Amino acid sequence: MTFNDDSSISGSKVRRRGRTAGLAVGGGGIGVVALVLLGTFLGVDLTPFLGGGGVGGGTSQEESSLASECQTGADANADVNCRMSAAYVSLDDYWVDAGPTIGIDYREPSFVLFDQATTTGCGNATSATGPFYCPPDESIYLDTTFYEQLRTRFGANGGPLAELYVVAHEWGHHIQQIGGIFDGTDRSASGPGSDTIRLEVQADCFAGAWVAGASQTEDENGVPLLEPVTPAQIQDALSAASAVGDDRIQESAGGGVNPETWTHGSSEQRQRWFLAGYEDGATACDTFAPAAGEL
Repeated sequence: MTFNDDSSISGSKVRRRGRTAGLAVGGGGIGVVALVLLGTFLGVDLTPFLGGGGVGGGTSQEESSLASECQTGADANADVNCRMSAAYVSLDDYWVDAGPTIGIDYREPSFVLFDQATTTGCGNATSATGPFYCPPDESIYLDTTFYEQLRTRFGANGGPLAELYVVAHEWGHHIQQIGGIFDGTDRSASGPGSDTIRLEVQADCFAGAWVAGASQTEDENGVPLLEPVTPAQIQDALSAASAVGDDRIQESAGGGVNPETWTHGSSEQRQRWFLAGYEDGATACDTFAPAAGEL
């Protein structure tokens, strides 16, 4: 998607954290946070690619706002960090209105961009963890180097909307958290029809709903933030959704496809639920209603 050059993104609250020397990153491991995050809240499951090593104890990290360097839609179109700031403004504006339509008393999440490793309310994490949402601190964490991995390692088309889809998916997990959707779900199960898959494809559906409404989101001055989405951009988002399907990840890792171990849904499921949200809005995202065979 393309942001309107003259739109203001100065209202973004995205924060950036620098590298922390106290976090020992080795061999692509993910350490303490692995069981918490990969089991439930990731938009992608990178465990087939992770080697040994882990995350050591952390120290405080320097943190700064992007507000001074990310002011306009033109900045967002030119720089991935500013694009994340612009995504924040658009997603927040969308969910202020869309949240009440599905019974959500909306409040914004925190959004942190980090370099290689970070501390979170869910434990320590590294870039190998992938983008994730942490419920205890209601925060999205993302290292933007993931987008290159998404394109080169997972075979996604790339493009701005593919990047924004990832953020919108994690924002969808925040909607689940504040809406109580996580409550009463079995987030330890896997396989067809499991609650973990239903949560993940619902986040995809919420992402699609945002994409459909994104061109109506506005900055603090009432200027549209985004230009209308194009069919080619939708294909980029669908390519990203397909690339992080459990079946595609298992195939890419060189193993067999085993649906009983899935926690995020197949490529087909992730694409289909994204389109359900895109075509019919957030109210179409009740992924807990279909029977297991219809999910």
